[in-house]
Amino acid sequence: MLEVASWLQTPLGRYLLDWEQRCLDEAVVDLFGFHALQLGWPQLSGLRANRMPQRWLALQGQGQAALHCDFDDLPFENDSLDLLVLPHTLEFAPDPHHRLREAARVLRPEGRLLLLGLNPASLWALRQKLTWLGPCLPQSGEFIGYWRARDWLRLLSFEIGQARFGCYRPPVNREAWLARGHFMDRLGPTWWPVFGAVYFIEAIKRVHGMRLIGLAKSNGRRRAAPAVALPSRTHRNDSP
Repeated sequence: MLEVASWLQTPLGRYLLDWEQRCLDEAVVDLFGFHALQLGWPQLSGLRANRMPQRWLALQGQGQAALHCDFDDLPFENDSLDLLVLPHTLEFAPDPHHRLREAARVLRPEGRLLLLGLNPASLWALRQKLTWLGPCLPQSGEFIGYWRARDWLRLLSFEIGQARFGCYRPPVNREAWLARGHFMDRLGPTWWPVFGAVYFIEAIKRVHGMRLIGLAKSNGRRRAAPAVALPSRTHRNDSP
């Protein structure tokens, strides 16, 4: 079985990571607040371009991270985080909708949730279905379509801020062949925009009747950081 860690070291995996890293760097650089959390995928430094004073990577099971916890039962109080990055976090959840609800619970009103997912309406997904050719993507995850993810977010009172697709090159695991397809990344957003292999969504948590608090795209003077309910000792969940 082709697993995530091994796949991300392949040419196709590195191509995906490069696009996602650039996408997250652009998205987080001007987001302000106090507490930011990335759930999973340590191969991505989703918060490196952000300037919030508290930035954590959380993992389930083993690995080097600031926090080990159950993504379906986060050790944070309600409305306590300003920014959440979910790189393919829903695809590997036993109940992805529950995991998204848990993320919404800990995010403050007007907080940002950044979601990355593999697109089931892409050449990569089609190639994955051709089982006699062998897998080209990790086999342990479940595709969650872009429109499905948007619907879930809206049901949880999120407003979609921006969205984009990327990685339009064909799913070949050879550097030379991938390089030859570079023109597809240039043409894809214009000619076949929703067929990229991966999608990115920035969503804003809205609460009816409330004005902007917590996270804001502003360079103005900020209040002192409120306390966040990160426990004094690491929560561990040694299951993968």
